[in-house]
Amino acid sequence: MPKRITLEPHLSPDELQSRYRQASDPVERSHYQIIWLLASGKSPREVAAVTGYSRQWIYELVWGYNRLGTESLGDGRRKNRGADPLLNDVQQAHLWQALSEPPPDGGLWNGRKVADWMSELLERKVSPQRGWEYLKQMRFRLRVPRPHHERSDPAEEEAWKKKLAHEAQKLQTQYPAADIEVWCEDEHRLGLKPIIRRVWVEEGFSPIAQVNWRFQWLWLVGFVHPPSGETKGWIVPAINTSVFNRVLADFAEHMGVGDEKRMRVGS
Repeated sequence: MPKRITLEPHLSPDELQSRYRQASDPVERSHYQIIWLLASGKSPREVAAVTGYSRQWIYELVWGYNRLGTESLGDGRRKNRGADPLLNDVQQAHLWQALSEPPPDGGLWNGRKVADWMSELLERKVSPQRGWEYLKQMRFRLRVPRPHHERSDPAEEEAWKKKLAHEAQKLQTQYPAADIEVWCEDEHRLGLKPIIRRVWVEEGFSPIAQVNWRFQWLWLVGFVHPPSGETKGWIVPAINTSVFNRVLADFAEHMGVGDEKRMRVGS
């Protein structure tokens, strides 16, 4: 025989119905609905069929309501403040500052290294999982670095960009009626190469990893038109003056270079 339900008259059925209609939290709304339906004369079986809750849970909800009233209804977890964070605001600021520099071993930051840093700060063991969580919390993301050759010179690169823009403007001044197109060329060896792994970086930033490329086998000679993104490429067995001149000649033929269209090669 089903258990008999007895409700303490903390609220009338009309008051329970009103609170059920007005509740915004889904858990609190369901709890008020159960108590209201029971107070309206519905059996636990009928209430279970309507709400989807088990009869055992309905009995427990009634037990709490009879002893605590409406304080027992709703999601009690919302009142739980939870444990204090592992790092306070000042310590998190120190961690943020540390992440802006390379780790003590000179490598790359990861969850284990952040945990080791926290262990030293807090003078107790911190698991690598917590280090990973703080990296995520501080909006760092795993990204594959964009390769940047170790022998490249940023200042020289900027100077080359300015020189290129100046040369293009100079040609346009000499031939005001001409359509000047700038194509960039580079060659790249294909074969075995270093593996670039993902690293933790602040969200919105693209990491750069210095690498020492070591390739063999084939060469890819590519031409790109920066404004449109159009590209053309040639795969050749080697790079030397003779091969490169043949690539340039083939490129000129593809571009329709002739009496009405000229090509100028610069470095």
